[in-house]
Amino acid sequence: YAIEDYILYCVSKNLSKKTLISYEQALKLFAMFLENELGVKSFQEVETRHIRLYIQYLQERGKYTVQIVNSNVNMPENRTDVGKQLSPNTINNYVRNIKVFFNFLVEERIIRESPADRIKYLKKREKIKEAITNEELKRILAQFDVLTLHGHRDYIITKLLVSTGARIGETLSLTDDDIDWKNGLIIFKDTKNKKEKIGYLTNRMSYELKRWISFREKYSQRPAEWLFPTSRGTQLQITAYGSSLRRASKKAGVQNVHPHRLRATFAIEFLKNGGSIYVLSKLLDHSSIEITQIYLNLTEKDLRREFIRSEEH
Repeated sequence: YAIEDYILYCVSKNLSKKTLISYEQALKLFAMFLENELGVKSFQEVETRHIRLYIQYLQERGKYTVQIVNSNVNMPENRTDVGKQLSPNTINNYVRNIKVFFNFLVEERIIRESPADRIKYLKKREKIKEAITNEELKRILAQFDVLTLHGHRDYIITKLLVSTGARIGETLSLTDDDIDWKNGLIIFKDTKNKKEKIGYLTNRMSYELKRWISFREKYSQRPAEWLFPTSRGTQLQITAYGSSLRRASKKAGVQNVHPHRLRATFAIEFLKNGGSIYVLSKLLDHSSIEITQIYLNLTEKDLRREFIRSEEH
């Protein structure tokens, strides 16, 4: 009941459906551990050491090895990383959800103080974001069959992500009305923080988008509600585009390509071309400059290439 009350509270704050599912699943997994492993059946009984034991448990168990009854959210049968160790970032997300949940219980006067207050986040290694090279991007784009509706669509989505640095979720939520052709702007409404964000279109990207819309209207059998619909006219899902991108990347011989890496490519290229990290932080819609600074970590390959280039000139 406490979890249900908390989710209802989150709904009142207009959090996204994806966030609500994430919160609910994380807390139900925690509740299962408390009851099955420790015999704790009420959140009023939870102590700090119980949460520390749960963190230890998370470090030891593998990905998707525990499922909530009647829940197919993660669909482990379709994943290749089942059983692999949870990353510190993932565990910290669980801890963050638990902390916020207990703060809610304190505010509601269900408990006097939060047992999670003294819990520290795990130290984590920030992964260096590696950009896709121009040559690799050309090879990936060449794999999409632009003579088909879904191929042309995924080709344009890929170019738009690299051109604007947008998140995949907010991109797939776009409609035709979200494009300001006169001023070369694109307005993202379904953003992470629920605030409208403006992206900027190059002349080339504007031309490509117009050509895509003409192609879509000519070959689609249903009126389009979305800028990038499925063949049935419904909203394209992130997983569907992600699968298409991975297939194209694999054919192109480029490993580990996913939508967020396209965003990282935009960010790194922006900085390498002399862009300000403060401007980049705004373009990426980050909550703080600290989050953006990870893109300053160029890969060893980038550093060597830039060094050789400077020596040649």
